[in-house]
Amino acid sequence: MVSIPTWGDGRRVRIGLLGGSFNPVHAGHLQLAQRALRQLRLDQVWLMVSPGNPLKPIDGMAPFDDRMAAVAARVDGRRIVATDIERRMGTRFTVDTLVQLRRRFPRAEFVWLMGADGLAQLPKWRCWRRIVSLVPFAVLPRPSYNPAALRGRAAVALARWRRPEREAPILALRAPCAWAFLPAPQTGISATALRASGMGGAMSPPGAPHHHPAGVTVIARKPPADTGTTRRTAPKKTSGTTGSRVGAVSTVAGTAKAPGTPRKKAAVAGPGKAVRREPVETALLDKYLAIITESLADDKGEDIVVLDLTGRAAFADRMVIATGLADRQIAAMAMHVERKLGEAGLKRVLIEGANGSDWVLIDAGDIVVHLFKAEARALYGLERMWGADLDVLPVGEPDGTA
Repeated sequence: MVSIPTWGDGRRVRIGLLGGSFNPVHAGHLQLAQRALRQLRLDQVWLMVSPGNPLKPIDGMAPFDDRMAAVAARVDGRRIVATDIERRMGTRFTVDTLVQLRRRFPRAEFVWLMGADGLAQLPKWRCWRRIVSLVPFAVLPRPSYNPAALRGRAAVALARWRRPEREAPILALRAPCAWAFLPAPQTGISATALRASGMGGAMSPPGAPHHHPAGVTVIARKPPADTGTTRRTAPKKTSGTTGSRVGAVSTVAGTAKAPGTPRKKAAVAGPGKAVRREPVETALLDKYLAIITESLADDKGEDIVVLDLTGRAAFADRMVIATGLADRQIAAMAMHVERKLGEAGLKRVLIEGANGSDWVLIDAGDIVVHLFKAEARALYGLERMWGADLDVLPVGEPDGTA
């Protein structure tokens, strides 16, 4: 476990700073930190647990010690570090924290990390122009926030200092006011939604088991009459499809062939004209999403993405995509997702291609999960096809107010 001294030291490292209340910490926070480590060539990312966010209400805020313990339990403590340094320094506003960190760690090269929602809200922060003059910062995408954030007041005012994505590895070396938007796989997981759906109780001390609430209502559409079995893990090699809801997958171990199930075909076909589906309960949808993404993260799934398909797909409202390194890992990821969803009350989960396929599909009704090997994921490019937010358009000209 890395110790961060209150009064600083002379370390010469590149450090990403991700501040927040982490109420609760979730897979989206960890994905952002891991992505920043790789793209910005950082030595560490500090998850700075805030004693209290001035822009967030006190109601519903978990005790600081519980939030701190939950974050510490989810990180490795070496490359990604949980720290209470803001509380120890006695700072509450980001601008004061950065001033103190620059003073106490004079040789460190800091980069401030935030999601697109943070960029959109930046003008509401205390002394926000002073903040961007202290350290360079990197913005990572979040579904539904990206277009507004990149055309918002802060982005337009700072447009002249925006650096291209290819300069991300040297962003830490740039003078303050430099910033970059880093297109990346993204997740719509929200701490607010987790609290609203009852998952806020997921903050448990290190070593404690993680419990999900059971007995919840199934959010999937009403199943058809021919429900069949609850699990299908031994796909037949066939060139056609069956009459079942998902059908049989046409794959050969170690290769990525054209999809053979209706849902795979629909996924690779991409979004078409606007569609209407039966409304779902958002709170329960978010709860199941949290279970799925946390399970994948626990199984070391890489580049976990959650895409909102509302109004764009007839087969689901959410799509989850993740990468596994080997057949055994992907099969375990699918099995664990199925088991945890079953424990939470979602019994009818279908799995296709779990025996040695490059592409495993988990059909959880209103949520469909795709588990790929890296080569197959790159080949099909589902997040590029369905995640239009990932293609960022240039922002407008600066308005001269910076």
